[in-house]
This record gives sequence, C-alpha cells and structure tokens, in this order.
Amino acid sequence: MGKTYQSIVINAPVEDVWRAVRDFHDMSYAPNVFTSVEDAGDHPGDEVGAVRILNGAFVETLLELDDEGRTFCYSIDDGPSPVSKDEVKDYVGRMRVSPTEGGASTLVEWSSSWEPCESDEAVYDFCHGVYVAALDDMKKSL
Repeated sequence: MGKTYQSIVINAPVEDVWRAVRDFHDMSYAPNVFTSVEDAGDHPGDEVGAVRILNGAFVETLLELDDEGRTFCYSIDDGPSPVSKDEVKDYVGRMRVSPTEGGASTLVEWSSSWEPCESDEAVYDFCHGVYVAALDDMKKSL
C-alpha cells in the first residue's frame, strides 16, 4: 500500500485550528496552495458526502468527520496525473488535529494511503509536496 505522512505544530489552540480546517469546503487556511475550492455536491462542508473540486482539478469527497476526535477523512475521486482515477485506486486522505503538551499549540497530522500502483513513487512525491506546502501555508495563516 502506498502512503505518506506529514505533520506540523501550529502556534494556536487546538479549537482554533480545528475550526479552521473542519469545513471541507473551506481551505482558506492554505490560500497559496488551494486557490479555488468549489462546492460540487448536495452536502454542506461539515457533512459526510460533501464533494469539493480543488484548484479546478481535484475531485474529493468527505468520507468521515469526527468533531470529538478532531479528524476527517476524504477520498480523491479524480485529478490530474499521478492521482487520476485511472492511475490511483482507493486514495484516502486523513487530517488529525490534536493539542500538544500544555495545550498552547496544536499538532496537525496529514496522511494518505492508496492501493499499490505503478506510479506509487510519483503519487507519494506529488501528494507529499502538496501537503507540506499546505501545512506550511496553514502555519503562516493561523
């Protein structure tokens, strides 16, 4: 199975960070990475089944939202190479937000997994780069 994992510590309380990331249709926490987010479904951004289109290219669906555990999971249903539906199967991303010791800052973990494929390395490189850039942007904006 292909997978990637990234994390960052944000100098803000966990409640503030969770509030900023939990709405699947709002990615304003990383404005330099996600320049457009289109609501493409019948569900609001805080409801399982919500669909978004990122940067006019990535179609993603919210699979799970857990306010108590401060996590959400989503699928990438289609996108450009190397994460197109013809190249990658069962892509699931997960974001988890948790307080650091003392509670003054927040650990944000962003991971993903997918079925093994011919382009595992390309998928890893692509997704890792996007997530690192988005987390760095999040740190600056929050």
